[in-house]
Amino acid sequence: MEVIYLAGGCLWGVQAFLKTLPGVVHTEAGRANGTSQTLSGDYDGYAECVKTEFNPAVVTITELMEYLFEIIDPYSLNKQGQDIGEKYRTGVYSENPVHLEEANEFLRKRNDYDLIAVEVLPLKNYVKSAEEHQDRLARCPDDYCHIPETLLNKYK
Repeated sequence: MEVIYLAGGCLWGVQAFLKTLPGVVHTEAGRANGTSQTLSGDYDGYAECVKTEFNPAVVTITELMEYLFEIIDPYSLNKQGQDIGEKYRTGVYSENPVHLEEANEFLRKRNDYDLIAVEVLPLKNYVKSAEEHQDRLARCPDDYCHIPETLLNKYK
């Protein structure tokens, strides 16, 4: 199994979507690349993300990128749906340089590469979100989500 961290706006919907994908074996809501190792305190530069454990024999980084692009507006900087702010930026983070190379290659192959606002960076740190945020949409299906329900359930 391998791990990649995917950010696509509010993590509730991203987690609900990712956990339905073939090859994804576990997800966890969290925060990537902030400066703190804790959840307390003011905003510290993190991106809301989903720690995604996957089987590379079933799903590739390129395929995960294709799935991510189904649920995000890749041209929007620090905004997805009604969620606005730096913590809602889109991104791909990993401790594995090969993951980052493959993600960047996916972006470079697109005709709209110069317009894309998705960052691809090494994972500097990760903090798991509070339990109330884990699988939030499964427990609170009426909460706001920027991802349409048809997309959330597309691969179930």
